[in-house]
Amino acid sequence: MLSEADPSVSGINSVDEEGWAPLHSAASSGHTEIVEILISRGADVNLKNDGGRTALHYAASKGWLKIAEFLILHNAKINAKDKIGCTPLHRAASTGNSAMCELLIEEGAEVDAIDKAGQTPLMDAVICHNKEVALLLIRHGADVDVEDKEGYTVLGRASDDFRPILVDAAKAMLEG
Repeated sequence: MLSEADPSVSGINSVDEEGWAPLHSAASSGHTEIVEILISRGADVNLKNDGGRTALHYAASKGWLKIAEFLILHNAKINAKDKIGCTPLHRAASTGNSAMCELLIEEGAEVDAIDKAGQTPLMDAVICHNKEVALLLIRHGADVDVEDKEGYTVLGRASDDFRPILVDAAKAMLEG
């Protein structure tokens, strides 16, 4: 069992053929206690796998709030970008987890971080039809006018039924 392991064990940051360390696996699977043990034994909270993702990317995409809080408490980089430029907030926005998005924003996540396609977390939320997250991001000041590399804005990416909701939310923000 990990809790009984020798603290001098090297390899806590060793990776498999895809660059996954034990911390990536534990964070992705929602094993809070294992995450805590690994970090207490020296696991690198900012270690990136072959896709450039950290444990926080996986906790964010899976909605593991306690794990994300623990990683952040132990200096996980909140705005770390993976190989396609996505931050943990991009991951949380695309999966529709508003509680995770709120946590990440409160902890300093860049609301308008841009990935390599020129897309922001708001665009990801809109593309994935996550209305609650989109509205949360707008309330936190997300820019609705940013254009991605294909020339689309948030409204251009929105489905017909989503567009009026976004327009109303943007108007409400502008009116204060």
